[in-house]
Amino acid sequence: MVIYTDGACSPNPGSGGWAAILCSGSHEKILSGGEKSTTNNRMELTAALQALLALKTPCRVEIVTDSEYLRRGITEWLPGWKKRNWQRKGGALANIDLWQALDAILAKHSVTWKWVRGHAGHKYNQRADQLARQSIPR
Repeated sequence: MVIYTDGACSPNPGSGGWAAILCSGSHEKILSGGEKSTTNNRMELTAALQALLALKTPCRVEIVTDSEYLRRGITEWLPGWKKRNWQRKGGALANIDLWQALDAILAKHSVTWKWVRGHAGHKYNQRADQLARQSIPR
């Protein structure tokens, strides 16, 4: 299973949208949504969270994102936040609700993370970006 995620916000902060494309073999499932008052980072996290919540059984998953905030948050920063009781070195952790929800759902799956450069011609990343932008409430 490969999941492509993206989030968008216009302006930032402001109205935002998120999208995820779940690919398994020749099958695709598209998830998307939006919020009136949010940030681009919250939308990036929401896209990954909603995609993982949609999986009905434990899976091996590769999540492809153009968000360094999401990828590095999970792969580099999360262990330190947990050791410090969900605090950053500089104080309160932004988006703690989403980070904690992601941490909980990640325990159910075997997940690897791949970063791709945004707007660089990657077919599914571009599609996720388009879907996220279309999901922004107007």
